[in-house]
Parts: sequence; C-alpha cells; structure tokens
Amino acid sequence: MIILKLMLKARIKRRSKAMNNYILKNENAVYYECGYSCDNVIFIKLGKESFFITDARYTVEATLEVKTAQVIESSNLIAKAKEILKKSKIKKIVFDGNDFTYNTYTNLTADLKIKFINKVNFSQAKRMIKSEEEIAILMTAAKLGRAGFKKLAAYIQENGSNKKETFLHFKAIESMSQRGKLELSFDPIVAINKNAAKPHALPTSKKLSQNDLLLVDAGVKYKRYCSDRTCVAAVDFENFNFKREQKFKSKKHQKIYDIVYKAQLNAINNAKSGMKASEIDNLTRSIIKKAGYEKQYVHSTGHGVGLDIHEYPFINSKSDVIIEDNMVFTIEPGIYIPGEFGVRIEDTVVMKNGRAIIL
Repeated sequence: MIILKLMLKARIKRRSKAMNNYILKNENAVYYECGYSCDNVIFIKLGKESFFITDARYTVEATLEVKTAQVIESSNLIAKAKEILKKSKIKKIVFDGNDFTYNTYTNLTADLKIKFINKVNFSQAKRMIKSEEEIAILMTAAKLGRAGFKKLAAYIQENGSNKKETFLHFKAIESMSQRGKLELSFDPIVAINKNAAKPHALPTSKKLSQNDLLLVDAGVKYKRYCSDRTCVAAVDFENFNFKREQKFKSKKHQKIYDIVYKAQLNAINNAKSGMKASEIDNLTRSIIKKAGYEKQYVHSTGHGVGLDIHEYPFINSKSDVIIEDNMVFTIEPGIYIPGEFGVRIEDTVVMKNGRAIIL
C-alpha cells in the first residue's frame, strides 16, 4: 500500500508539471480549480498564477468566492484573455477542444504566437481520483438522493395508483429536489413496463397499476457534486419500496431482475483497485452473457461521478484505465427487452482500501 501511495504521488506530480499552463471555459472544470464558477468565464492558469475572467454580472460574487485566482472584470473575455496571454510570453498552453466553439477558438488564437495543445477532458482526468473532502461531499449527495427515493416511494404507495408517467416524473423531481431545495443531477427517468426497455426513456401517458414494473433513475447535487442511482420496483400499493430485494408477480420480471442484481453484486463484491476498468465491466457482462441476455445489455457497466454526472473513469469493455483507490463510479448493469420491459440496477461506489464501497 505504501508503494502504491508513492506511485500515486509521483504520478500526480508528473501530471502537474506537464500542465503548468492551461485555459478553461467549462463551468465544473473552473469550479474545481478555484471554488466558484458561472456561465460566462475564462480561467487561465500560468504556472503559479491564475486568472478568473468574467463580466460585471458575476464579479461581486466571484470576488467573494474565488480561491487562488485573480478576478478580472471585462466586457470582452476573449480580448482580456489574449491580453494576459501576450504579456505572459509563454510558448504553449493546454486547452480542451470540447470547451470552445469554433468562433471562440479562432478569435482567441488569432494573432497569438502561442501553440494551443488540445487535450480533451484533461480536467476530468485531473479529477478522476477524489480527495477525502470530495468523497465526503459525494456521500452526502448520495444520502440526500436516497432520501428522495424514499419520499417518492411513500407518495407512490399512498397516491400512485392510476397516475401517469408524466405526473410521476413531476413527483420524482419534487421528491428528489426536496421541493426545490436541491438541484438535480439530471432529469429523472420514470418508466413503466415496456417504456423501461428504453435505457433513457421519456415519460408517457402510461398509467401505473398494481403489479407493474417501475424503473426510476435519479440523482441530486450537493455542493455541485452529483448522486446517481437507479431502482426497479415491483408495484404493490400495499407495500411499495425501492429496496433491492423485490418480489414480482411476473416470473419473467423476477428472472430478469435477479440476473441483473446478481451481475451488479458480482461487480461490487469483486471489483478491486489495480483492475482495469474493462475487467470490472466484465464482472457484470459475464453474468448476463451466461444467462443468455448479452445482446440485451446495450450499454457499459458504469461511469465516473463527481462534478459532472458522467466523467472519468468510464467502466466499459474497451477501457484500459487502471482503477485506483478514491475513484468514484457507478455500477449499473441492465437488460432491456423491447416491447416488454427493462431492468437496470445502479449504485455509485467509491474504491477504498482496494474494494468498492457503496456510497
């Protein structure tokens, strides 16, 4: 373990040396750097100096919240950024091509004798291993998300009968956000029976009935960090819940649910630091393949969760990323039978002491 920690420190040190100069526009990437962000900002890091450039709408709050960066107000962010870069006399700077529109990039780079090096998602790569503070925040987000699921379950048990997916979708937003107190990680997915066969189903006018299968995928944000969880429930208005142990009236529902749950537990129980992400993906995929439903498992096993709802590491069959302690990601296998139903079971885990722990 000591050797692993020394290797990790050396790797972080090498990364930091290679990234002395960079420019950002992505809100979450900027927030990670200085503790504040907004929808109109350019952040520049030049060695030990950092600059947070924004307009007059945000400078008061930015001055109060931004850490380790100089706040600069400007009505023309590109012009101000170019001015700073010209004065710096640097020769190279890293940027993420996903951050910049074509027009922004061409205006920014025009007349600058600086080489812009495109490193896609370099901020996500920096954020892949979470600090203890970040993990604590993510754990709180997960607890708040679980409380939202409990509130939604209580509503469904008491009032869910004959309610449309569209209305249940609204109730999911209300329950998860604690009536607007929390921001959502993403627009919730609420799907009954055959609509659940679509991994990213949109709500329909289908009404909820006794013995239906209901899938809900939802999450909330706490201090900008996301939670993400998917539950599938057997609808019983006498005793409705989103617990993992579900009893379906339909034998086929039960069969598929049990396979997916077995696949998820296999990954959670056997994932270890030092594995490739593709090996963890195989821990779910091998179970589903053995059961004969490989073609009905149409997505990867999981994705990183943090400031972005989808970030590094991606847990898929092609990823050679080595999983390390303090990485946070979802484990969410699924089986989808078009025209009938779908099952996805998802939890967010953190790697601690070499093993996956559910947040």
